Formats: sequence, structure tokens, C-alpha cells
Amino acid sequence: MQLLAFAASNSRSSINRTLVEYTLGLFRKEFGFDMDVEILDLNAYEMPIYSIDRERENGVPNRAKDFFQKIGDADAVIVSFAEHNGTTTAAWKNLFDWMSRIDTGVWQERPMMIMAATPGARAGAGVLQHQTSLAPHFGGRIAAAVGVGRWQDSFDNSTGALTNAEDIAAIHKAVAGFTEVLRQGPDQAGKST
Repeated sequence: MQLLAFAASNSRSSINRTLVEYTLGLFRKEFGFDMDVEILDLNAYEMPIYSIDRERENGVPNRAKDFFQKIGDADAVIVSFAEHNGTTTAAWKNLFDWMSRIDTGVWQERPMMIMAATPGARAGAGVLQHQTSLAPHFGGRIAAAVGVGRWQDSFDNSTGALTNAEDIAAIHKAVAGFTEVLRQGPDQAGKST
């Protein structure tokens, strides 16, 4: 099974990237789910801000086509959204807008686990709610969603582990649920959360 994972952030020190890596470790260590994983960095997919004029003049950038293909080649997707003003980062929104010009089914019916890590107490509630409601309109099948708030108090950088019992339980529950969906076969994702 091929799993695509990324943080929807262009920060070089992204806490969402750290959450993705931590979560992938849980898949491997605690749930023994065998898969090939590719982790993407949004910084490798920077491109001009979408406009209809740019699209008419130059078409869809190759970087958007490449990212879209990566989603299509995967069996499942894990993405952790940085929350900017209650929604996604401008970097992710721009890439998403360009990909939607290839096909509005950006997520290509892949089973998804969505996450958010934030310094605030709401644990990315705004961006998770936004993406949960938006994803089905763009071919997304969300099988699990979880957020970690107050990141600076919830994650120990020296050990590379979450420290808050509630966060640990929530991540384990999400990973267990997503793993079960994947074991049943990717076609089962999105039928229950």
C-alpha cells in the first residue's frame, strides 16, 4: 500500500510536519501496518498565485500536475493542516486551486486522515471543520480527523513524543480507526468516521 503524507504548510519548522512524522511512527510501531510512505514538502511545490489569466497564458504549472499525480498514485493520504485565520495556509490554498483546474476531484476518492497542530487551545477546530465539510465536494473521503492544541505544551521535542494523555489517546484512536479502514481496503474509507 502506498501512503502519501504531508503538512499543508510551507513553514520550514512546521509543527504540522512534526505531527505527520509522529503519526507515521504510530502506524509503524504500534499498529504494524506495512506500507510505503512518501512525505511531500509544500516548499517544493511553490508556484505563482492562481489566476484565470495566468492559466490562460501558461496553463497549469507542472508542479501542480506533479502533486495531483502524487495523490492519484497513492492508496491513501494523511495531511496535517496548519490553521491560518480559521482556514488553510495561503500556500496550500494556492496549490489546491491550481490542482482543481486539472480536476475538481483533487483528492481523487482517496481515503484520508486529516489532522491539525496549533499553538492555540482549539486544536485546529476551524480548519478541520472547514476541510471536513469541503473534502467531499473535491473527491475527499475522510476516515479520521484529529487535532492537537497548545503544541508547545503538548509535544516534547527532546523525546519526539506527545505528552498530553488526551492528545495521545485521540491520536491513537484516529490512527487505529484509519488503520482499520485501510485493512478493510481503501474503498471502505469515508463510509464511517
